[in-house]
Amino acid sequence: MKFALLLLAASALLLAESAAGLKWTTPSGWVSAGPSPMRAVTYRVPPAPGSEPPECVVYFFGAGQGGTVEANIERWKSQFTQAGKPAMANVRKTTIHNVPVTTIDISGTYIASGGMATMPPKPENDFRMLAAIGEGPGGNIFIRFIGPAKTIAGNLEKYNRLLSSIEKE
Repeated sequence: MKFALLLLAASALLLAESAAGLKWTTPSGWVSAGPSPMRAVTYRVPPAPGSEPPECVVYFFGAGQGGTVEANIERWKSQFTQAGKPAMANVRKTTIHNVPVTTIDISGTYIASGGMATMPPKPENDFRMLAAIGEGPGGNIFIRFIGPAKTIAGNLEKYNRLLSSIEKE
């Protein structure tokens, strides 16, 4: 029994990720695709039946990089509309394990561009984004979970577990 508990605790440690002097725990069922440039980790998250997969990424651009908390919140707000008008966003400031965290929950039609400034945005209806900025000792991490509203809602508890696990290393 003790061995099983030890093995379980060790496997939980293997699922921890970190950047900017912060660490967090990967939710069960989410698969880490590992880091890539500017991404501390990209998670593969199972989609709702009949839906496309969402994207959950934790970005770290470096100490002092990535823009202010306020600038990012405003940019994320500008990426959604509802009935042709700016979408309403729920923005909240909180502290998790002594880490300042600002969150946004917004849904509607996602209108952000495909990445190239010359490409027009491809609107995605009934999308939702949950995002957070954790202010770490080595800089900010930016967590962005976006996809079909149904899939995001189905993974809300796991996303909240990820957020509630953020702490300083």
